[in-house]
Amino acid sequence: MVEYNASQLDLVYRALGDATRRQMLRELSRGECTVGELAGPFDISLAAASKHIKALENAGLVRRDIRGRTHVCRLEPGPLASAHAWLRHYEAFWTDRLDLLDRLLREDDAGKSASRPKRK
Repeated sequence: MVEYNASQLDLVYRALGDATRRQMLRELSRGECTVGELAGPFDISLAAASKHIKALENAGLVRRDIRGRTHVCRLEPGPLASAHAWLRHYEAFWTDRLDLLDRLLREDDAGKSASRPKRK
């Protein structure tokens, strides 16, 4: 199982709570991007984009390298695995609950079918 600590997980979910940052991560999943490229699809300044990237960096989701005057970002997927592992527990919980509901509904349907009079 992937190990995580609560404070790191809090930072990851806080970073993922913003649509702009989620879109930036989606873009980074395709490969490295400059800050300008990440800011491009949004109506935000480079300073605002940099603040979003800083939140992603603080969560460990992005690494920024400075190459001359260009800031290049890349995805660091490790913390996403921790977040997914945390959610997997609840996925199992809901799967079990829905399987139980499905079984109960099938039993109820079978009981109703058995008690109906047959048509002639």
